Amino acid sequence: MTASSPPAAPARTPSGAPHAAPGPSLTPVFIRLKLSLMRNGLRQSSGRTVAYVASLVVSLLCAAGVLAGLVALRDVEHAGALGVLLAGLLTLGWAAMPLFFPSGDETLDPTRLVMLPLRPRPLIVSLLVTSLVGIGPVFTLALAVGSAIMMAHSAGAAVVGVLAVVLVVLVCVALARAVATANVRLLTSRRGRDLAVLSGLFVAIGAQGVNIGTQKLFGSGGGLSALESVSDVLRWVPPASAVDAVRAASEGSYGRAVLGLALAAVALGLLLWWWSRTLTRVMTSPDSSTLQAVEQDSARKQRAAGGGLQRLLPEGRTGTVILRMMRYAWRDPKSKMSWAMAFGVGLLVPVVSALQGGGSIYTAFSASTLLGMQMYNQFGQDTSAFWMVASTISTPRDAFLELRARGLGLAMVGVPFVTLVVVGAAASLGPWSAFFDVYGLSLALLGALVATGALTSALFPYSIPAESNKNIAPGQGAIAWFSLFGGMLTSGVLAAPVVALLVWLHVAGLHSLLWLMLPVGAAYGVGIALLGMRVAAPRVAARLPEILGAVSKG
Repeated sequence: MTASSPPAAPARTPSGAPHAAPGPSLTPVFIRLKLSLMRNGLRQSSGRTVAYVASLVVSLLCAAGVLAGLVALRDVEHAGALGVLLAGLLTLGWAAMPLFFPSGDETLDPTRLVMLPLRPRPLIVSLLVTSLVGIGPVFTLALAVGSAIMMAHSAGAAVVGVLAVVLVVLVCVALARAVATANVRLLTSRRGRDLAVLSGLFVAIGAQGVNIGTQKLFGSGGGLSALESVSDVLRWVPPASAVDAVRAASEGSYGRAVLGLALAAVALGLLLWWWSRTLTRVMTSPDSSTLQAVEQDSARKQRAAGGGLQRLLPEGRTGTVILRMMRYAWRDPKSKMSWAMAFGVGLLVPVVSALQGGGSIYTAFSASTLLGMQMYNQFGQDTSAFWMVASTISTPRDAFLELRARGLGLAMVGVPFVTLVVVGAAASLGPWSAFFDVYGLSLALLGALVATGALTSALFPYSIPAESNKNIAPGQGAIAWFSLFGGMLTSGVLAAPVVALLVWLHVAGLHSLLWLMLPVGAAYGVGIALLGMRVAAPRVAARLPEILGAVSKG
């Protein structure tokens, strides 16, 4: 048997100290990790694969269209203002994306790497390079390249354009990473999931904002020159300053071009520094799973016990039901989404009408309609926990008190909001002479919706899956749609007497008595709501097993 050779001695530096061999780069490892995550995610289902491929194709087509469109504007006057504005909007999108779409990239969560012996600096470099792999960076690159080609009219501007493209992409990616790291505790918590649920609402509001802004800018017929006032501000905000540097270099203002690039470079440095600080804190500080954090959270809950809304509510069943209803609306993602959509869309309709210069005060009906619909499928919001509610109901009187408390909880929020929307619509859209008409009808409609909501909750309950992205359990879609549309049509019929009174006052020329619409509408709304609950209460008490079975599916 031959003797084994001794191990090689470590290499030494001229001073005699051993020279540590450089470790392998983390960047290829993280790139392979991200690709593996994407590939494994697509393997979960064929539907997810088709959706991803379709989104990829659409994104690439949009990127190509943006690139071609910007290049086509190369010799158009004021095109530089459009490039600066697009860069600013793109940066805003990168900053908001991690907050509302935290599950879009699993590598955004650095807490998964806490147990690994990694240094912040190489980790940041690897994560930054890994972030360049994806649809978003490709679209950002296309927009930046298109803007640079559109504004570069000299060799010097082309050089500045290359630097600007690099800075725009790096600043956007670093901004998204820094925001995600700074809010990682929030994004991985229940509130983070609530933000993801509310993302559709913010996207809708943002789209309306872009639509209104576009109409305001181009409504005068000034073309791209209307963007100059906005770009004059954004050209000093990184990374839009880098895009404006290309325009400045084309005009021979190299000092201003250098300043624009310097602003973007400083912003990139500050983002990397902020990212490093927050990454170090996240990787070394305790989270909610540690004993210290749990004790602090328990102390906070003890201090909050017995205070707030609970002190203002009446004793007994009414206060308990209202408090439970409010907690569902605040804590349950599906309930929170429903309430947020009612508030957002109910307010958005008259606001958009006012900003577009059209519409009327009657658009305020959206507030009472959407909030009144929150009374529908009341027991479905409890899901299988409805058995606890059912155990407290033994007579129609108990069912009436349960429904009345839920209606009162809705009215505590709905009436002030409807009042705010009607007053705002009267002030912005006018005329004030129609205020009593709209306010009275809104209250009557809200009461009618509460009445039909109580009845449909008893007759047509359905389940709302807690863990699924669907709002209706499989097999109950027809029940839900019939309940919704049938209840809305019935509510319109129930509100018809108040509408008839309004028409009669106008036809008879009794305009001095239109103020009666407010007290009449309010009294009618309260009366019809209580009547609906009285009719629904015996049916709730008689159908408790059927309701429990319906809301427990899925």
